[in-house]
Amino acid sequence: MISKTCGYGIRGVVLLAVKSDEHRKIGIHEISEELDIPQHFMGKIMQDLVRKGIIYSIKGPNGGFYVKEETLEIPLIKIVEAIDGLGVLKKCFMGREECSEENPCPLHHEFAGCRNEIFKTFREKTVGDLMEDVAEGVSFLKI
Repeated sequence: MISKTCGYGIRGVVLLAVKSDEHRKIGIHEISEELDIPQHFMGKIMQDLVRKGIIYSIKGPNGGFYVKEETLEIPLIKIVEAIDGLGVLKKCFMGREECSEENPCPLHHEFAGCRNEIFKTFREKTVGDLMEDVAEGVSFLKI
């Protein structure tokens, strides 16, 4: 449902939440190596998230990306919205251009509950929730 770019973005933010703070910045080389994502691609994603106020960065030899305490409270839907836009979660499962209650595809009503649960998950889960799972070894950011 979400793009690969968005998945990379969420993983990058969660990695920062696990490893950085306002005193320890993480460079793009370390982020891309840790997540096994091409550095140039990951750099673009992270810079976009900085511009949109999701994460922070400082330039220079001791610079890098980091999160603040308030970043941990950000619901995942904000990251999805920043990268993909919310339309990605409303797309037709059969690929139709227009699919709605008024103009449903054959699977529209079958997947309405799933779509609502996906929205609910992205609205309720925060960066901090995912960070805790990774820090506790319950879930992982890299294969």
